[in-house]
Amino acid sequence: MARENSVDQEIRIDTQTIEQAFDVLKKGGLVAFPTESWYGLAVDPLNNKALERLFAVKQRPAIKPIPVIVGNRKQLHLLVREVPACYSSLMQTFWPGPLTLVFPARMDVPVSLTAGTGTVALRHSSHPVAARLAVGFGGPITATSANISGASPQTTAQGVAACFRSDLDMILDGGRTPGGRASTVVSCLGGAVSCLREGQIAFDEILTAVNR
Repeated sequence: MARENSVDQEIRIDTQTIEQAFDVLKKGGLVAFPTESWYGLAVDPLNNKALERLFAVKQRPAIKPIPVIVGNRKQLHLLVREVPACYSSLMQTFWPGPLTLVFPARMDVPVSLTAGTGTVALRHSSHPVAARLAVGFGGPITATSANISGASPQTTAQGVAACFRSDLDMILDGGRTPGGRASTVVSCLGGAVSCLREGQIAFDEILTAVNR
Protein backbone atom coordinates (compact mmCIF):
# COMPACT_ATOMS: atom_id res chain seq x y z
CA MET A 1 0.00 0.00 0.00
CA ALA A 2 1.42 3.35 -0.98
CA ARG A 3 2.41 5.72 1.75
CA GLU A 4 0.63 9.08 1.74
CA ASN A 5 3.05 11.82 2.64
CA SER A 6 2.58 14.63 0.13
CA VAL A 7 1.33 18.08 1.11
CA ASP A 8 -0.30 20.83 -0.92
CA GLN A 9 1.89 23.46 0.66
CA GLU A 10 4.38 23.91 3.45
CA ILE A 11 4.74 27.02 5.56
CA ARG A 12 8.04 27.63 7.31
CA ILE A 13 7.59 28.46 11.00
CA ASP A 14 10.05 31.00 12.37
CA THR A 15 12.19 30.43 15.47
CA GLN A 16 10.34 32.95 17.62
CA THR A 17 6.98 31.28 16.95
CA ILE A 18 8.19 27.75 17.68
CA GLU A 19 9.92 28.93 20.87
CA GLN A 20 6.65 30.50 21.95
CA ALA A 21 5.03 27.10 21.49
CA PHE A 22 7.66 25.50 23.76
CA ASP A 23 6.77 28.01 26.48
CA VAL A 24 3.04 27.37 26.07
CA LEU A 25 3.56 23.62 26.54
CA LYS A 26 5.84 24.09 29.55
CA LYS A 27 3.13 26.19 31.21
CA GLY A 28 0.53 23.45 30.69
CA GLY A 29 -0.96 24.97 27.54
CA LEU A 30 -2.53 23.41 24.46
CA VAL A 31 -0.96 23.75 20.99
CA ALA A 32 -2.23 22.53 17.61
CA PHE A 33 0.45 21.43 15.14
CA PRO A 34 0.78 19.64 11.75
CA THR A 35 1.71 15.97 11.42
CA GLU A 36 2.14 13.41 8.61
CA SER A 37 -1.62 13.00 8.36
CA TRP A 38 -3.73 15.66 10.11
CA TYR A 39 -3.20 18.42 12.63
CA GLY A 40 -2.67 17.18 16.18
CA LEU A 41 -3.18 18.57 19.67
CA ALA A 42 -0.13 18.81 21.91
CA VAL A 43 0.12 19.06 25.67
CA ASP A 44 2.73 17.82 28.13
CA PRO A 45 1.75 14.13 28.59
CA LEU A 46 3.15 14.15 32.14
CA ASN A 47 0.99 17.11 33.21
CA ASN A 48 -2.30 15.85 34.64
CA LYS A 49 -4.06 19.22 34.47
CA ALA A 50 -3.01 19.71 30.85
CA LEU A 51 -4.34 16.23 30.02
CA GLU A 52 -7.65 17.00 31.73
CA ARG A 53 -8.00 20.13 29.65
CA LEU A 54 -7.15 18.21 26.46
CA PHE A 55 -9.89 15.66 27.13
CA ALA A 56 -12.37 18.43 27.88
CA VAL A 57 -11.57 20.54 24.81
CA LYS A 58 -11.61 17.55 22.47
CA GLN A 59 -14.64 16.03 24.26
CA ARG A 60 -12.76 12.75 24.22
CA PRO A 61 -14.08 9.82 26.30
CA ALA A 62 -11.80 9.04 29.25
CA ILE A 63 -11.68 5.36 28.21
CA LYS A 64 -9.60 6.26 25.15
CA PRO A 65 -5.81 6.61 25.61
CA ILE A 66 -3.88 9.48 24.04
CA PRO A 67 -1.13 8.80 21.46
CA VAL A 68 2.23 10.53 21.87
CA ILE A 69 5.07 11.79 19.68
CA VAL A 70 8.73 11.70 20.70
CA GLY A 71 11.39 13.97 19.24
CA ASN A 72 14.03 11.22 19.36
CA ARG A 73 14.52 7.77 20.87
CA LYS A 74 16.23 9.23 23.94
CA GLN A 75 12.81 10.55 25.04
CA LEU A 76 11.31 7.05 25.21
CA HIS A 77 12.52 6.49 28.78
CA LEU A 78 10.32 9.34 30.03
CA LEU A 79 7.19 7.27 29.32
CA VAL A 80 8.30 3.73 28.54
CA ARG A 81 9.17 0.99 31.04
CA GLU A 82 10.93 -1.24 28.50
CA VAL A 83 11.41 -1.56 24.75
CA PRO A 84 10.31 -4.93 23.32
CA ALA A 85 13.10 -6.57 21.33
CA CYS A 86 11.05 -6.81 18.12
CA TYR A 87 10.67 -3.01 18.03
CA SER A 88 14.37 -2.51 17.33
CA SER A 89 14.12 -3.31 13.62
CA LEU A 90 10.81 -1.45 13.29
CA MET A 91 12.21 1.74 14.76
CA GLN A 92 15.31 1.40 12.60
CA THR A 93 13.23 0.94 9.43
CA PHE A 94 10.22 3.20 9.91
CA TRP A 95 11.18 5.93 12.40
CA PRO A 96 10.85 8.81 11.87
CA GLY A 97 7.56 8.03 10.15
CA PRO A 98 3.87 7.13 10.51
CA LEU A 99 4.38 4.05 12.68
CA THR A 100 2.96 4.02 16.21
CA LEU A 101 4.30 1.37 18.59
CA VAL A 102 2.58 0.31 21.81
CA PHE A 103 4.97 0.12 24.78
CA PRO A 104 4.55 -0.87 28.43
CA ALA A 105 4.19 2.43 30.29
CA ARG A 106 6.18 3.54 33.31
CA MET A 107 4.31 3.30 36.58
CA ASP A 108 4.40 7.09 37.06
CA VAL A 109 2.77 7.89 33.70
CA PRO A 110 -0.65 9.55 34.22
CA VAL A 111 -3.51 7.07 34.10
CA SER A 112 -5.50 9.46 31.91
CA LEU A 113 -2.81 9.20 29.20
CA THR A 114 -2.99 5.40 29.13
CA ALA A 115 -6.71 5.13 29.97
CA GLY A 116 -5.73 2.53 32.55
CA THR A 117 -4.26 0.14 29.96
CA GLY A 118 -0.73 0.24 31.37
CA THR A 119 0.55 0.92 27.87
CA VAL A 120 1.46 4.01 25.87
CA ALA A 121 1.37 4.45 22.09
CA LEU A 122 4.36 6.35 20.66
CA ARG A 123 5.76 7.37 17.32
CA HIS A 124 8.69 9.46 16.12
CA SER A 125 7.11 11.87 13.66
CA SER A 126 8.68 12.57 10.28
CA HIS A 127 6.86 15.89 9.96
CA PRO A 128 9.48 18.65 10.50
CA VAL A 129 7.21 20.83 12.65
CA ALA A 130 6.02 17.96 14.86
CA ALA A 131 9.57 16.68 15.33
CA ARG A 132 10.91 20.16 16.05
CA LEU A 133 8.18 20.77 18.60
CA ALA A 134 8.97 17.60 20.57
CA VAL A 135 12.74 18.15 20.40
CA GLY A 136 12.53 21.79 21.46
CA PHE A 137 10.05 21.08 24.23
CA GLY A 138 12.52 18.56 25.58
CA GLY A 139 10.13 15.66 25.97
CA PRO A 140 7.22 13.80 24.38
CA ILE A 141 4.05 15.63 23.36
CA THR A 142 0.53 14.32 22.89
CA ALA A 143 -0.55 13.82 19.29
CA THR A 144 -4.27 13.12 19.27
CA SER A 145 -5.96 14.46 16.13
CA ALA A 146 -7.20 18.06 16.13
CA ASN A 147 -10.95 17.53 16.07
CA ILE A 148 -13.89 17.13 18.38
CA SER A 149 -14.24 13.40 19.07
CA GLY A 150 -16.33 11.79 16.37
CA ALA A 151 -15.85 14.66 13.90
CA SER A 152 -13.51 14.75 10.91
CA PRO A 153 -9.86 15.61 11.69
CA GLN A 154 -8.50 18.87 10.31
CA THR A 155 -5.83 19.27 7.62
CA THR A 156 -5.36 23.07 7.85
CA ALA A 157 -4.68 25.59 10.59
CA GLN A 158 -7.78 27.46 9.47
CA GLY A 159 -9.89 24.34 9.94
CA VAL A 160 -8.46 23.83 13.42
CA ALA A 161 -9.25 27.44 14.36
CA ALA A 162 -12.84 27.09 13.15
CA CYS A 163 -13.27 23.81 15.03
CA PHE A 164 -11.94 24.96 18.40
CA ARG A 165 -12.33 28.75 18.22
CA SER A 166 -10.73 30.14 21.40
CA ASP A 167 -10.18 26.81 23.20
CA LEU A 168 -6.56 26.50 22.10
CA ASP A 169 -3.59 28.55 23.29
CA MET A 170 -1.73 28.40 19.99
CA ILE A 171 -1.92 26.97 16.46
CA LEU A 172 1.30 26.30 14.54
CA ASP A 173 0.41 26.83 10.89
CA GLY A 174 2.51 24.40 8.87
CA GLY A 175 0.33 24.50 5.77
CA ARG A 176 -2.04 21.81 4.55
CA THR A 177 -1.29 18.28 5.75
CA PRO A 178 -1.88 15.17 3.60
CA GLY A 179 -4.89 13.81 5.52
CA GLY A 180 -5.79 10.38 4.17
CA ARG A 181 -4.78 7.58 6.50
CA ALA A 182 -3.47 7.73 10.05
CA SER A 183 -0.31 6.06 11.31
CA THR A 184 -0.13 2.29 11.45
CA VAL A 185 -0.38 1.01 15.04
CA VAL A 186 1.55 -2.12 16.02
CA SER A 187 1.99 -4.10 19.24
CA CYS A 188 4.15 -7.06 20.16
CA LEU A 189 3.51 -7.01 23.90
CA GLY A 190 1.86 -10.44 23.73
CA GLY A 191 4.99 -11.99 22.24
CA ALA A 192 3.83 -11.79 18.62
CA VAL A 193 3.60 -8.80 16.32
CA SER A 194 0.01 -7.71 15.81
CA CYS A 195 -1.56 -4.89 13.81
CA LEU A 196 -3.98 -2.80 15.85
CA ARG A 197 -4.62 -0.38 12.97
CA GLU A 198 -3.29 -0.49 9.42
CA GLY A 199 -2.58 3.01 8.22
CA GLN A 200 0.04 4.60 5.99
CA ILE A 201 2.40 1.63 6.35
CA ALA A 202 1.08 -1.74 5.18
CA PHE A 203 1.25 -4.51 7.79
CA ASP A 204 3.09 -6.71 5.26
CA GLU A 205 5.93 -4.17 5.37
CA ILE A 206 5.95 -4.41 9.16
CA LEU A 207 6.22 -8.21 9.09
CA THR A 208 8.99 -8.08 6.49
CA ALA A 209 11.03 -5.71 8.66
CA VAL A 210 10.56 -7.85 11.77
CA ASN A 211 11.48 -11.08 9.99
CA ARG A 212 14.51 -9.46 8.40
